[in-house]
Amino acid sequence: MLSALKREFTYLRDVVRVLRYVKTIDPQSPVLLTDDLESRCDQFSGNLAFIEDGRQWTYAQFDAYANRVAHWAVAQGCRRGDTVGIFVRNRLEYVALWYGLSKVGIIPALINFQLQAKALAHCIAISESKVIIVDTDMADQWAATQPALDDELKAFAAFGPVGELPHFDADVARQSAERPDKALRAGIIGKDQIMKMFTSGTTGMPKAAKVTHVRAQNYMRGFAAGAKCGPDDRMMMVLPLYHATGGLCGVGCALMKGGAVIVRPKFSASKFWDDAVKYKATLFMYVGELCRFLLSAPPNPNERKHNIRYIIGNGLREEVWRSFVARFNIPAVIEFYGATEGNVSLINLNGRVGAIGRVPSYLKSRFNIEIVAHDVESGTIPRGSDGFCILAGHGETGELLGEIRPDDARFRYDGYEDERATQKKILRNVVTKDDAWFRTGDLVRRDAQGFIYFVDRVGDTFRWKAENVATGEVAAVLSQNPNIVQANVYGVEVPGADGRAGMASIVTSGKLDLEKLYADVAAALPHYARPVFLRIGKETDTTGTFKFKKTNLVKDGFNPKNTGDALYVSNPLSGAYEPIDADMFSKIMNGDLRL
Repeated sequence: MLSALKREFTYLRDVVRVLRYVKTIDPQSPVLLTDDLESRCDQFSGNLAFIEDGRQWTYAQFDAYANRVAHWAVAQGCRRGDTVGIFVRNRLEYVALWYGLSKVGIIPALINFQLQAKALAHCIAISESKVIIVDTDMADQWAATQPALDDELKAFAAFGPVGELPHFDADVARQSAERPDKALRAGIIGKDQIMKMFTSGTTGMPKAAKVTHVRAQNYMRGFAAGAKCGPDDRMMMVLPLYHATGGLCGVGCALMKGGAVIVRPKFSASKFWDDAVKYKATLFMYVGELCRFLLSAPPNPNERKHNIRYIIGNGLREEVWRSFVARFNIPAVIEFYGATEGNVSLINLNGRVGAIGRVPSYLKSRFNIEIVAHDVESGTIPRGSDGFCILAGHGETGELLGEIRPDDARFRYDGYEDERATQKKILRNVVTKDDAWFRTGDLVRRDAQGFIYFVDRVGDTFRWKAENVATGEVAAVLSQNPNIVQANVYGVEVPGADGRAGMASIVTSGKLDLEKLYADVAAALPHYARPVFLRIGKETDTTGTFKFKKTNLVKDGFNPKNTGDALYVSNPLSGAYEPIDADMFSKIMNGDLRL
């Protein structure tokens, strides 16, 4: 009993701390995320805000650069409500780019810098960007995509040359460092959009998700309060800044409390702990796969000499969690759940291993979630005799839903730029007549104490390398090969790896050149979306309406004993698709071949 009381006291204390810090966030308020950041820049002007290798910015320098970006955008003819694309890798300047644009009411579109070819052109097109900033490190991707882009799109080369594009840096340097007149963003309120982020969703190509000021404020303030952040904290940022997890939640932990963001261009397992010690990190944002990579890496002399006190993120499975905190001397973990475009946010402040959050029965009315029965085989949500959805009981797996409450900053659903895509994510008449709920597309279960655990993704999207992979996008790339008649893409489990690896069941009309296929896939898809496994057969199983059946294919996996079809694996050591025989299968299952 005493233990239970202590648990509840700790839980309520932590929840109250977070709620107090976000309680003033209001969809109707003129106090925007931009104002939050300007306030912090004034309050902590001399503190370090960003660190990248040998470069450092104070809050004053961060704000000054953002002001120059704002004036630059206006000079380019951009006005409030226009969109400017940011196709830039993790850099010291990244946050200042979108912060500066927000000062004059311009909407930044944060484009995934791993995209290329058709997916990149698609994102740029649906972003409706009037101007785009292109990183010199993305020059090759830009050049390959340019023929598919609108000729009227104005592009600028940033941080170095990109073909013959005009130089962003020189233009920005000539601008004033003074804050632009607030009148340029007058009339914008909390419920209005601050930026566009991109998500692959469940239907193929990425969608542009609307991120409002209140949503971004909740992310940035909420995690700063949850991790008890302060001016002495330094957030190690190896996640991409175009993602909400790193670019809002993680950045907010530091900036809302006067701390610093340590910007790394990308994640390196071999250098991670050295960098953490060198730059005096006290926090880092993770995704589950990142933690698994670190756990699989050889011992590092600095792996227990760091000063990290909290790690914050999502996707840390129970089997990795315990080993990770023990090996690397991690005092506390904050696991959370959320989606860029969704209205469901959960946070595990108690440190319960494996849980993504907690909703105790006595606080259920303060949250907007329900877990409903989901038929995995058919992909549908069954209903009871009363016409409403069937609620999952304790320990039962179901789909997580979030009730849409437009007047509540926490539970709004702003959706995508594409209204049809927005409506597809809404389920109605769930608990009461005419109610509306956001479908997360995730299967979870809840225990008797209210802790919630992630189980799996549903639908045609699976996660691999901490990214969503849309099967339709991958199948479309494969189908461009003249010798591929059909391509059925799905995810399969691999021992020791988070998520599911992509596998494609292919029907061919002739001999398939695997070397060319490997090269084509590498050129058209980001690394996480490329099929890890191929299954080449004579036919694929479809329904009467020609929809692919995947259940048996997933069960068969990549085991040569389960099928007479030819099986191949993308071997990262050789850079080629290689046959899977009994020996290769054993290497994959034992972890001797890391995929």
